[in-house]
Amino acid sequence: MAISNVNIDNIPEIEKMRHTASHILAQAVLKYYPDAKLGIGPAIEDGFYYDFEFSEPIYEEDLEKIEKEMKKIIDDNLPLTQSYMKRKDAEKYLKEKDQKYKLELLKDIPDKELSFFATGEDAFIDMCRGPHVQSTGRVGAIKLMSIAGAYWRGDEKKPMLTRIYGLAFKKKSELTAHLELLAEAEKRDHRVLGKELGLFIYSDLVGKGLPLWTPKGATIRRILERFIVDEEIKRGYQHVYTPDIAKIELYKKSGHYPYYKDSMYSPIKVDDEEFMLRPMTCPHHFEIYSSQKRSYRELPMRIAELAKLYRYEKSGELSGLIRVRSFCLADAHIIAMPSQAESEIHKALDLIEFAAETFGLQPNKDYRYRLSLGDRTNSEKYYKDDESWEFAENVLRDVLKERKVESYEAPGEAAFYGPKIDIQMRNILGKEDTAFTVQYDFVMPKRFDLRYSDDNGEEKEPIVIHRSSIGAIERIIAFLIEKYAGVFPLWLAPVQVKVLPISDEQAEYARKVTDRLISEDIRAVLDDRNETLQYRIRDGEVNKIPYLLIVGNKEIDTNTVSVRSHGSKEIGLMKVDELIQSLQKEIENRS
Repeated sequence: MAISNVNIDNIPEIEKMRHTASHILAQAVLKYYPDAKLGIGPAIEDGFYYDFEFSEPIYEEDLEKIEKEMKKIIDDNLPLTQSYMKRKDAEKYLKEKDQKYKLELLKDIPDKELSFFATGEDAFIDMCRGPHVQSTGRVGAIKLMSIAGAYWRGDEKKPMLTRIYGLAFKKKSELTAHLELLAEAEKRDHRVLGKELGLFIYSDLVGKGLPLWTPKGATIRRILERFIVDEEIKRGYQHVYTPDIAKIELYKKSGHYPYYKDSMYSPIKVDDEEFMLRPMTCPHHFEIYSSQKRSYRELPMRIAELAKLYRYEKSGELSGLIRVRSFCLADAHIIAMPSQAESEIHKALDLIEFAAETFGLQPNKDYRYRLSLGDRTNSEKYYKDDESWEFAENVLRDVLKERKVESYEAPGEAAFYGPKIDIQMRNILGKEDTAFTVQYDFVMPKRFDLRYSDDNGEEKEPIVIHRSSIGAIERIIAFLIEKYAGVFPLWLAPVQVKVLPISDEQAEYARKVTDRLISEDIRAVLDDRNETLQYRIRDGEVNKIPYLLIVGNKEIDTNTVSVRSHGSKEIGLMKVDELIQSLQKEIENRS
């Protein structure tokens, strides 16, 4: 092999460093598992991974010795050098090394000469384009984190490999800070807290990605649903109900079937007709609009629904409540005259920002705006109408400029029927997921022949704005669990108050206080279990109940309760009527 200097690109040094760390991982693995087959090992956000096929299972405890070997390789400061092999030589080399996955990758690389990187004096050689840092000593602080299964090349039909994840930062202090952040994120993980707080469960018998909501979790859902429906009605939305299934022809007409059929469930055959679980509601709403002639006086018409939707997500992509196979979307479709488009988009964003503020979510901190654009050159993925794309994207761009909000543009992220403004929610680690959306649609009015008569009686084509005010109920609850670390504000807490009699002697009074609270629409429970008071207080704290009311003989004599807020904060004695007024005010203000 002819040796040349390491390849240097305009790639950030940290990314080169993390890429090199993945090679060091592979080198360390081969020391202990020389027959391991190598997959791929890229740099990723905050670190790296490498995929392996092992002849015997490895476990989390094995990472310690692999990491120790990695650190030794880093300390040895081995040089990385790049070389090239002709295709036949590369194929021969990989066959000799019995690296079948690398041989499969080789088939998809058109280059006549293949790039390889050697670490040290050929101590480890990997087929790779690079770039890398010049020596292993330039790799900073690393830590192996976890083992996971990963299908080769992301294909469920291919073998399951073992993926080892690691972190890599330039300085040990940066790695330590990130580990502390991960520890905090773990405490806030909605999947863990959801189970601990008894909000939702999963059942293998029911199926993956299909959450079951307990009474507590259902309470949070119900509060959110009532909140957004009431707010939307105040803002001129007309709420409807439409079926969870429809004939496949509906989705062929809308165009969703050819574009999204891979994420839709298989057709259900009934009486020689094919039906599908719906992945979206827009075609249903268009049928309501088209059920009678419409005048410009009726526009904008804002059709809204809390809609159950069903989408097939691959098993490996399912993630708690963030990505599920059945979800409820706070959905709406605004049918308007083109002249009303900009105003309606502003109003939709006003609603979204109002909801976000109510939840305590802050712009530029908890979320930011993304303008998702279409690709004019990709007619398979995007409806071909360059002029309409240009107009719609400029409308959304102007709206964002007028609102003076932090935003960025993302080419290729639009839906096939128009560009959109996505509200990207950040978790504690800075990872973003789309929470809410406002989309300009110039395609569906054509497909469904939507019409309205103008003030001269002439038929005109409206535009459609798709929007989700608080997004999928499942996803927003996941965000809120992690935002609040499970400590919900009073108005959202499934149990707002727990009443604790010190002994059986106060049980009757405690029951009366509980019943009084319930009669005032305060979600209260009585905990008169045969356990010590300290045990029951601790249980209330673990379950993150906003207020605990302690009842003893002194409280009975004075018609009061001893109030303690979450976090063991003693508020003191309060008259029951005074407490109710205080709680109702806090609930009403959603503070």
